[in-house]
Amino acid sequence: MPGTVMNRRSRLDVVVVGGGVVGTSAALVLARCGLEVALIEAVEPARWDADRPDLRVYAFAPDSAALLDSCGVWSEVIRARAQPYRSMRVWDSGGFGNASSHELTFNADAFARRELGWIVEHGLLVDRLWSALPAAGVQLRCPARVEALEQGDAGVRLHLDDGSRLDASIVIAADGAESSVRQLAGMAVDRHDYAQRGIVAYVATEQPHQDTAWQRFLPGGPLALLPCPDMEGSPRGCRGSIVWTLPDEDAARMLALDEAAFNTALTRAFDARLGTMMLRSVRAAFPLRRQLVRESVQGRVLAIGDAAHVVHPLAGQGVNLGLRDVEALRQSILASRTANADWTSPSRLARWARIRKSDNALAAHAFGAINRGFGSDALLPTLLRGPLLGLAGRWPPITQRLWRRAAGI
Repeated sequence: MPGTVMNRRSRLDVVVVGGGVVGTSAALVLARCGLEVALIEAVEPARWDADRPDLRVYAFAPDSAALLDSCGVWSEVIRARAQPYRSMRVWDSGGFGNASSHELTFNADAFARRELGWIVEHGLLVDRLWSALPAAGVQLRCPARVEALEQGDAGVRLHLDDGSRLDASIVIAADGAESSVRQLAGMAVDRHDYAQRGIVAYVATEQPHQDTAWQRFLPGGPLALLPCPDMEGSPRGCRGSIVWTLPDEDAARMLALDEAAFNTALTRAFDARLGTMMLRSVRAAFPLRRQLVRESVQGRVLAIGDAAHVVHPLAGQGVNLGLRDVEALRQSILASRTANADWTSPSRLARWARIRKSDNALAAHAFGAINRGFGSDALLPTLLRGPLLGLAGRWPPITQRLWRRAAGI
């Protein structure tokens, strides 16, 4: 929009496009920073129903919980339904000898914490975040889609599908991996298809999950079991959510099995650590890939969350990385105010982008490397993986460093 002069009184400070967990969190955080914020979302989310659990669950890290707490939302999430987990156990299917000596274990007591994190449903998070928008003063435009954008030195003009337009100093693309705003802004991405799918479902375990997040590495990909809150009719402490990574063909085969055959295959894949495992929901699957935006700032358009980075789910860090984008932006705004500087200046935005690009790229490539290394059935990696996990687990500085990075503290 070169040469166009915007009326500052009618211009918003920020327009966030995308009303998922990361986008809505960004709108709330920035509004609480005293900015004029609007949120655009194409489809109003369904209200969370406690009797119909969402298959999409997150392993929420302490720094993510702190961010939502600063928006007055986290207490509402905890009050509704969230499962704390106190330990994590990771082992490899290719181990030999004493299995317990080939595990990597994280325990809350070792870090002087009550819990390592929480397992929370996507639908619950979105529901509580949306409920907080009116009190925060966020302008909500829903249903609405961005059809075009124009950039100038002073800001961005968005053209919506209802014929209206919005002017803002900054536009944030938080509209997912296929972000239309990112594409309209001309932001290129690099993609890598893992040729894998992640099968998700709720299950019941014969033995209690012990408030533990479990993960076993298999030749086709990792199998994770996340502890979930009890529901009526289920044995205490025996409800979990699986994320089973498999090559595309194997995933299709598992989805086609009847329930009894799937339960047998799942129990075997999990090494029967918690006894027999039984489906307690439908099964669903999603394709896995790595996707990184080359530059997360293009003029006055910023990309965050899945619009900027999609990572392998083996470490459960996707939503946490997105919320760290938001927290880093808040810190940039606060630092700019302390320095009496403009947080929207090109240099400040570029600094934010460098910080987040480094963290996100490191995480994305690290998770991909772990997936390749532990998914190999070559003899040498198979022989080494278990002992290496055990060695890491017996060296506190390593476990401390790994967990602190995952926790964002």
